[in-house]
Amino acid sequence: MHGLADSIESMEQLAAVWRVVVLDRDPDADVRDLPGIAVRWADCRFAFWNCITLTDVDAGAGLVEQRLSEAVKIMRSKEHPGFLWVFEDLLDHEARPELGAMAERAGLVHAFSGTGMAGDLLPVPEPSHPDLTFVRVATDAHLRAFADINARAYGFPLEDGRDGLARSALWKSRVHAYLGVRDGVPVTCAATTEARGRLFVMLVATDPRWQRRGYGEAVTRKALHEGARATGTTRATLHATAAGAPVYPRIGFEPNSPMSFYALRD
Repeated sequence: MHGLADSIESMEQLAAVWRVVVLDRDPDADVRDLPGIAVRWADCRFAFWNCITLTDVDAGAGLVEQRLSEAVKIMRSKEHPGFLWVFEDLLDHEARPELGAMAERAGLVHAFSGTGMAGDLLPVPEPSHPDLTFVRVATDAHLRAFADINARAYGFPLEDGRDGLARSALWKSRVHAYLGVRDGVPVTCAATTEARGRLFVMLVATDPRWQRRGYGEAVTRKALHEGARATGTTRATLHATAAGAPVYPRIGFEPNSPMSFYALRD
């Protein structure tokens, strides 16, 4: 049951954090908690802010198939594409191996995989990196640099990233968002925010020209250090893509929740 508890925590962290960031992007966004489905959909060009996740616990195949169909109807009603996030350990042992086939029947395609992680690892020491200085996001220019790094790292057009973050007051105040700057140029970024007594890590990215130098780990440590110092939290959570997953155990995170991200089939 420990694995199931971790998956529930991971799903609840997504629902709590995305409620805040999506409503920050658009106070009229579609933020609903339906039976078995949490909708967090800003309907903007930044696809990560267009999110649905399944919330049933120990769901059987029949229920999962129903929820996937309901999720697809919601996604098809939107102007902009986004992702359905599935925490696989929330499905029962019979439904889990059938997830891919059920998603395909519902009209979805697998976009990428991820991993929920958590750890009682805070506080972390003040980080340093010989190449970097750390700057907290406090201006629109900082926020645009943060958005642009994410867009480059995840292969989005720059305008899509800016559409998600530009002009946000939240990201310049309640979110502990940091840039790693090399020779005056922002090259990496990470953010943390408190949710339900946890410090949640999000939008960690490094410009592809500067990857594999330890920059992402360093700026994540900075966001964790400052977020923990401000909030007093001791536990942190995150959702890692496959590319980023190797970084976080070095900080103290433990993988616990395999995830699949699905998009609508064209």
